[in-house]
Amino acid sequence: MFSLDFQNVLPYIPFSTSSKQNASVILLTSYDSCTKCEYGWEQHGRQCYYFSTNRLTWSESRDECRQKGGDLVQIDSREEQLKVREKMNNDEDMFWIGLTDSEKEGTWLWVDGSPLNESLTFWRENEPNNYPWRDRDGEDCVKMGLITGAPDLKCWFDQSCKEAYRSICERPAETGHFTLQCVGNVV
Repeated sequence: MFSLDFQNVLPYIPFSTSSKQNASVILLTSYDSCTKCEYGWEQHGRQCYYFSTNRLTWSESRDECRQKGGDLVQIDSREEQLKVREKMNNDEDMFWIGLTDSEKEGTWLWVDGSPLNESLTFWRENEPNNYPWRDRDGEDCVKMGLITGAPDLKCWFDQSCKEAYRSICERPAETGHFTLQCVGNVV
């Protein structure tokens, strides 16, 4: 025997019923939208994140993200920084993010063209420094990494865009509707 108290369901969820022989089918459909991410992506709020295992240049990483329907991650909050930083389990975990000053040195822009909010940054001490040690062109792209000793989530470094690292892609979660179907005898 399956029982469902319709008095508690009715005020909250629109429903329909149908009957087949001695069994009743109750179809509960929510018209509130829900969000989900494609397989291989991780959901946080209304965003999906893909943590690539491929080691690519910044431009190649961005191309990979775009091919997957997103772009390199844009960090818009302390909570988001914390969430993506959780994936860094050791000092070798370094990821490209969607921040660059390749158009104009010192003017940091996200991949969508918006400027970096200077009151919400997570630069490591003495960063950005545009150090030309490995690349004469300097360091115009941003990676997250080296969690050891990174106080207060400060783990951004400017880096040569030609270096190869893993990357974090981001895209909005897909919006849909869900259906719950219960089959059984209704009492």
